[in-house]
Amino acid sequence: MRSESVPAPALLVLALITVSTVIVNPAFVSPSNLAAIAQQAAVPVVLAVGMTFVILMGGIDLSVEGVMAGTALSISLLVANDRNGMSLGLWVIPVACAIGAALGLVAGASVALLRVPSFIVTIGTWQIGVGLAQLLFGGRPPRIQDEQFRGLVMGRAVLGIPGMVWIAVAVLLFGVFLQHNTRFGRYAYVIGGSEEIARLSGIRVRRYRAASFVVAGALTGLAGVLATGRVGVGDVTIGNGLLFTTIAGVVIGGTFLTGGRGGVLHSAVGVVVIVSISNAMVLAGVSSFIQQAVQGAVVIVAAVATLWRSRARLRVIK
Repeated sequence: MRSESVPAPALLVLALITVSTVIVNPAFVSPSNLAAIAQQAAVPVVLAVGMTFVILMGGIDLSVEGVMAGTALSISLLVANDRNGMSLGLWVIPVACAIGAALGLVAGASVALLRVPSFIVTIGTWQIGVGLAQLLFGGRPPRIQDEQFRGLVMGRAVLGIPGMVWIAVAVLLFGVFLQHNTRFGRYAYVIGGSEEIARLSGIRVRRYRAASFVVAGALTGLAGVLATGRVGVGDVTIGNGLLFTTIAGVVIGGTFLTGGRGGVLHSAVGVVVIVSISNAMVLAGVSSFIQQAVQGAVVIVAAVATLWRSRARLRVIK
């Protein structure tokens, strides 16, 4: 029950997308467009890192958009803004992560202790986040006036690349470390492969399953920080569409939705693939409706391919 070292299928798809798009429009590989792709992928990569651990253990987290909404409105009212006199500066980052982790703990405890299906619980925490956001919204989106905060996210400090991209890279490296060098990461594969075997091996399944939702929640809070710093306002709809991109990235990357196989790096490459597909279609002038249909079809094909590979392994074992 371990991940492959390199997400080869997803990398192959990314290479095919690059070659075919360059033939149609060479601007796809221009520095400015590659920087745009990196920037578009930053937030869903952060989300995918957290989501991967939940999925590796056989769960699912559907609360992404709601948690991001709640954290977006919370931090936009805690940094310098046009609604109140609060100005916590960069301290809002750990605050956002704590809010996300708290909502993740609610979901994790419900799944681990009460045995409630994760998709039901996380729909509930989604609504909690949206409710919190609507309460704080007050009919007018707060505009962020903290230049240091916005500069951290959008400032081009290294190689002309926005800070949010480097933060996403740091989160990805953290996720890879967590996956390969901690009990939490290693046990995720055992629990996802067979919860019964994990219990018989003495693994505290409930504790690690709950912890996966806390990690995912904290990273969703961080994603809310990045998205809010990018647009500069507290927006209830700031996470709209990101749940699809995140889960699509996980599936395309080769992480099994049934748990036990895949990994953080796989999911991150999958996110880059789905973002690149969208970017390529925009450059080609494809209708937004067709873009949605194509992305949905790609996810279905990736899911079928993943399940087919899984069944093929089982046939070989038999």
